[in-house]
Amino acid sequence: MQTETIIYIILSGIIALLVALFQYKYKVKQWSNRQMVLAALRFVSVFSLLVLLINPKFESQNVYLEKPNLVLAVDNSSSITYLKQDDNALNLLDKIISHPQVQEKFDVKVYAFGDQVSLTDSINFKQKQSNLDVVFKEFNQIYKQSISPTVLITDGNQTIGNDYVFSAQKYKQPIYSVVLGDSTVYSDLKIQQLNVNKYAYLKNKFPVEVILVYHGEAALNTNFIVQKGAAIMYSETVSFSKENNSKILNFYLPANQVGVQSYTAVLEPLENEKNKVNNQKEFAVEIIDQKTNVAIVSDILHPDLGALKKSIEANEQRQVNILNPKEYILKSNEFQLVILYQPNNNFNQVFDFLKNSNNNYFLISGTKTNWRYLNSLNLNVALEITNQTENYQAVLNTGFSNFIVEDLEFESFPPLKSSFGEPQFKVPFQTVLFKKVGNITTQESLLATLEHQGRKEAILFGENIWQWRAQSYLMDKSFNNFDNFIGKLVQYLASTERKTRLSLDYNSFYEGNSSVLIKAQFFNKNYEFDSKESLSIKVTDKISEESKTFPFILKNNYYLVDLSNLPASEYEFVVSATNEKISKSGTFKILDYNIEQQFLNANHYKLHQIANNSNGKSYFVANSNELISDLLNDERYKAIQKSHKNVVPLIDWKYLLILIVLSLSAEWFIRKYNGLI
Repeated sequence: MQTETIIYIILSGIIALLVALFQYKYKVKQWSNRQMVLAALRFVSVFSLLVLLINPKFESQNVYLEKPNLVLAVDNSSSITYLKQDDNALNLLDKIISHPQVQEKFDVKVYAFGDQVSLTDSINFKQKQSNLDVVFKEFNQIYKQSISPTVLITDGNQTIGNDYVFSAQKYKQPIYSVVLGDSTVYSDLKIQQLNVNKYAYLKNKFPVEVILVYHGEAALNTNFIVQKGAAIMYSETVSFSKENNSKILNFYLPANQVGVQSYTAVLEPLENEKNKVNNQKEFAVEIIDQKTNVAIVSDILHPDLGALKKSIEANEQRQVNILNPKEYILKSNEFQLVILYQPNNNFNQVFDFLKNSNNNYFLISGTKTNWRYLNSLNLNVALEITNQTENYQAVLNTGFSNFIVEDLEFESFPPLKSSFGEPQFKVPFQTVLFKKVGNITTQESLLATLEHQGRKEAILFGENIWQWRAQSYLMDKSFNNFDNFIGKLVQYLASTERKTRLSLDYNSFYEGNSSVLIKAQFFNKNYEFDSKESLSIKVTDKISEESKTFPFILKNNYYLVDLSNLPASEYEFVVSATNEKISKSGTFKILDYNIEQQFLNANHYKLHQIANNSNGKSYFVANSNELISDLLNDERYKAIQKSHKNVVPLIDWKYLLILIVLSLSAEWFIRKYNGLI
């Protein structure tokens, strides 16, 4: 407390004492015990009020010990069970956690990781993917400012993500890797990778690329075949040796039948091969008999054109041509959808054709758009002409119901540039994205869809959508989410089907290691999204004829069910609404492939590498006692004494207010009782 404050408190005490004595001694003839009590109460009241006005601050200091963290990261993927190391992992984890000296020295945190990492106390080894890269990225954020030695209990086999050796280099904590699995190298043949397009076209041939790998000493010959049921579609004899231990095969298969066609690639195993699971791989191709042709019509050059073309063609069922207005008119009958990019007076014939043919279109406006011309065409939308521009960010309308839109964190996307003004719609419309200016979200449409007299339209009021695609990649390390968003918009516009009250979004087939998600939307009789309906799906295995029923859960503006736990097989399903007699059916296939079963042993080389690079150490499960001893004896891991200073102003002390109230009340009561008031 400062000297100045102490002087003020002393002066307050003197003033309070003088006030009390003046009131109860100077004015009375006889000094009594009653007068003394009243003077004391008056002193307390006045002094307390004056001290509150001064409001001195008091400091309190707490000293405590902060133990270092011990981070235990356990591989929760199914490869641990496949390598028969699940009991070893659980026993080691329990041994470290229950060790009394470890508990005394460290603050123990247990994490489990598969495709994601999470703080947990439950390990079941059922995750379908291993992503060690995300482990170090997450830990680097959480334990950046602390002492946190990290014990990594894993087989070191990663199935997704960037190489974890590089992300581990950025993690500035000692890593103690515990190797789960056999480090012995066995002779092994495997299909390392198989690349094939998702779609192919009827009566064509589609390419297949296969990478085959051999681990062993002796030279050998074996056969590689591709089967469709019992029929052999392709075969080739391949030779391997210690030096020539990989082969890349490229070949074509015929597409003779529409629908999902399943194939099995088989590399004939060695006679005594230990792991034969990785010698075969199922794959599927959906054969389609037509392609959706999309025209992007523009009279200017802009990066948006290339971004839209790449996004739309990410779905191989679609093909995009970028044309000027004159070129489009010559080929207009070849396209199922047209995108009008920043139209101007040169689009006269294009709009005449669209009006006469009643074709669907997607209009994108920007700073080069001639809205004076567009307003003269009497379209279903008009824009006030101000000759000013504005930057608009996007906010998702969670009530949009024409098709399922997931939030891509649109608010974090760069703003689009457009002409300033509020759009005026002449027909019913739905807003997909609202405009946001600064921190204010408006009710104006940035992206909207319209349906009128059998024609579907979409209008985007802004250019530079290429920046959205780039931002999506920076956030997700993939273009997929943004491309799916554009793909759904194109699918909605290109479709001539009438709107139904129950719509579904699912794939024809799923890889065995991917999530099996089915989305649905249900609408009431006015075609408004109904969030109160209860949807369920009945799934029947075509082979075993076993049926299971699962409920959908509501998520924003759609319903979702996760069927990832279903085994590989062919399924048919029926989605039903509980309250109304509306249902929809379909089929899908889950391919038999478990990437976690493709490994023979642990990747102890990488685990040794990341441990040595971080000033840690690598161990096998049998050396768990040595691990615990090293952790307990390492002088780097000591508790740190820290202090916390807390400055509290007197005005926050509620008991002083109570004291003032009590002293004033007691003084008033005594004066009232004795007839002094």
